[in-house]
Amino acid sequence: MGGVAFLGAEWLALARELFGNLAPRPGATARVQRVVTGAPDGDVVFTLAFEDGRLVDAALADGDQPDPDAELTITTTYADTQGLASGDIDLSVAVMQGRAKVAGSTRALLALLPVTRSREFRAARAALHERTVAPVMPASG
Repeated sequence: MGGVAFLGAEWLALARELFGNLAPRPGATARVQRVVTGAPDGDVVFTLAFEDGRLVDAALADGDQPDPDAELTITTTYADTQGLASGDIDLSVAVMQGRAKVAGSTRALLALLPVTRSREFRAARAALHERTVAPVMPASG
């Protein structure tokens, strides 16, 4: 079964397509930097730009420099990022449990959280997950 590589440029382009057509949610506008630690090929950094609840841009970072325009940075492990992407982990729960480290604008986070709970968002997330191929992490030991 074919698919796009998890956290790669094609994956982000597909995410932009799927999450770019959500119903508008006025005020859910923010630029979010995502930092994923412990990925198979090293840490991954990308930026997501939302306008009124729709994903309008998604791109891998150029190097390891922080996005100066990001209002919010969310850092998660690779395993937790897989859980968030599949819907097995809820972002608000991950934040409360300390599994998602948040820095920056609380306003931006609170504006975006309701979007992640919408039926449309969950459907787009499921569609993205169905078309994603993720490398298996080696067992630690």
